[in-house]
Amino acid sequence: MTNTAYTPEEPIAAIATALAPGAIAMVRCSGRNCIEQACSVFSRPNALRTAEGNSLIHGWIVRPENGERIDEVMLGVYRAPKSFTGEDMVEICCHGGLAVVRAVLAVLLQNGFRQAERGEFTFRAYINGKTDLTRAEAVKEIIESKTDSSRGRAAGRLAGNLFAEIDSVKHLIIDTLAAIEVAVEYPEDEETIADSFDPAKLREARARLQMLADSWKSEKLYQDGARVVLCGRTNAGKSSLFNTLLKEERSIVSDIAGTTRDWLESWVSFDGIPVRLFDTAGLRKTEDVIEAAGVERTRDLTDEADLLLYLVDAMAGLCEEDREFLESHRTVPVLLVWNKCDSDSALPLPPEYKESVAVSAKRGLHIAALTAAVARLLGREEGSDRSRTGLGSERQKEALVEALERLCHALDTAESGSYGLDAVVQDLEDSLGSLGELTGEGTPEDVLSSVLSQFCVGK
Repeated sequence: MTNTAYTPEEPIAAIATALAPGAIAMVRCSGRNCIEQACSVFSRPNALRTAEGNSLIHGWIVRPENGERIDEVMLGVYRAPKSFTGEDMVEICCHGGLAVVRAVLAVLLQNGFRQAERGEFTFRAYINGKTDLTRAEAVKEIIESKTDSSRGRAAGRLAGNLFAEIDSVKHLIIDTLAAIEVAVEYPEDEETIADSFDPAKLREARARLQMLADSWKSEKLYQDGARVVLCGRTNAGKSSLFNTLLKEERSIVSDIAGTTRDWLESWVSFDGIPVRLFDTAGLRKTEDVIEAAGVERTRDLTDEADLLLYLVDAMAGLCEEDREFLESHRTVPVLLVWNKCDSDSALPLPPEYKESVAVSAKRGLHIAALTAAVARLLGREEGSDRSRTGLGSERQKEALVEALERLCHALDTAESGSYGLDAVVQDLEDSLGSLGELTGEGTPEDVLSSVLSQFCVGK
């Protein structure tokens, strides 16, 4: 497969680490004659030229026109096809100053290399059979992961668990296709054709694809995270709980009502689920114009939340204002949090509020129970873990749903006998085509370009 946005095999170079001051940085090069091309800017060209693959060489990056030394470096040498891209590669580890990194890249671009496009290294790995599209997308997932759990799930896809599952399902369909086509080509009578295959393999394939389709909601939650809003009356302890969950003093805590005038936000993990947590102004009627604006912003945030943590001072109990708020937010999941329960004994909770938990934000009591309740209400599936195979992108979900629909139609057709086996064969071939698009086989060029254009330049 080719792509007009990229020129395969042409020597390319790009900064592969964040362009920010650091101890070390990496500039990555790939392409035909990449190693020979790099010799022109290296202080030990003969050593580089004769270096074995998967080896390191020490030296200097120099300007070929005058021998000026730019930086002392270590070169990682990789020879085709045993490299990330499947081509010859050189990875230059230099010092991490911005001026140094830019100078190293500039001298490469002045001496035969082209600036790599976004995702071009991964594209070359793909066309050279070093990766499939599910693994390529997993690289981006790992980079953008917000918790250890989301990273672990992406790592599973990078290791190939999704590709292996899809490949296994494809073999179930292919085996069935082979049985049907043999019977169609060499029929003995009509009855033989009608009973030419056992649909058990197709039913297994359908069940496994359905499990993958069902995984998307959970996987999307781990990738994108959820919006959780801390709300409640003034002095309910929202800011204290916010600080406790973040394990740092982000919000100002005071006994003075109305201390929090605007919302604060931060990312936090609830049992591995990334959550964008908001601390908000206390809900009350006030003549203070600034505080009133904060209360109005709180109400706006609650309307957009995936889950509300409504805090109530356990010593004060529920008031009519609390009940009115809870009644008016039945469309958004609400966890009633009884705060200031400084005793280790369980607090009796009102029976009309099933989703509730007792904590002490100040003392950090029962925070684990709160965390578990939040994870459950956000829809985390029981028994899910990072080793489970799941989908990694909206694109994958759409291709899989299409494959599943065609497979279900094939089974319905075969079991009803309403059409001939040719129709079943067509549905199964279409299902295989959709699964091939999921892993990258036969993926349209514009789809591939769209996926890879979201990558950083160094990948």
